[in-house]
Amino acid sequence: MDTLFSQLSTLGSSVILLFGITLLWRKSLRAYTDAFRWQSAALTVMFLIIGYFGNDPELYVVAVFLFILKVLILPRYLERMEQRFGDQRESQPYVNIVTSLMLSGLLVLLAYVVTRPLVLVSDLPTRGGLPLAMGLIFVGLFVVITRKKALTQIVGFLVMENGIALLAVLGTFGIPIIVELGVFLDVLMGFLVMQVFVYHIHSTFESIDVDQMNKLKH
Repeated sequence: MDTLFSQLSTLGSSVILLFGITLLWRKSLRAYTDAFRWQSAALTVMFLIIGYFGNDPELYVVAVFLFILKVLILPRYLERMEQRFGDQRESQPYVNIVTSLMLSGLLVLLAYVVTRPLVLVSDLPTRGGLPLAMGLIFVGLFVVITRKKALTQIVGFLVMENGIALLAVLGTFGIPIIVELGVFLDVLMGFLVMQVFVYHIHSTFESIDVDQMNKLKH
């Protein structure tokens, strides 16, 4: 049973990481939103799997909230913002697609190096997914840093938060429900604040390219 659980947790973490890396070769906000939605759906399944094998019914409740917030609500808000601002594409990111994919591979390797001491001392059946979760955090942060459009940076932030949630549930073998609900509230508030920020950029510069903010220096 533990072997099956270990294999499922590693496989699920790999799928979630792949959806994060998908952001690096896509350009349209719709593609970013779809990748985030499917990644969040896969993360929901991971919570259900860990709740089942770990005999932790609270994770079922967390999975429901995660599905409602990250699969239904936030993608819908992103789609409405896309309709409001038109087709916003990452045609010229700070780091091009080929280089981004190469660097993402290096970031995943770095994640294995960083988490190796923890994996070696851990006896949790979910330990195989820890490097992948850390890699997702690095990839999400990389998206935030290297993309110019504010909306794609928001998706990068949400992907990074998915990585944090995955790392937490794998590393602790379950999260107290009050803690996870507090995190969901923080994510929602952070998203709303960033939404206001994006609208302000667009109303000021008629663009959501953060490079336009350099004009404020002059």
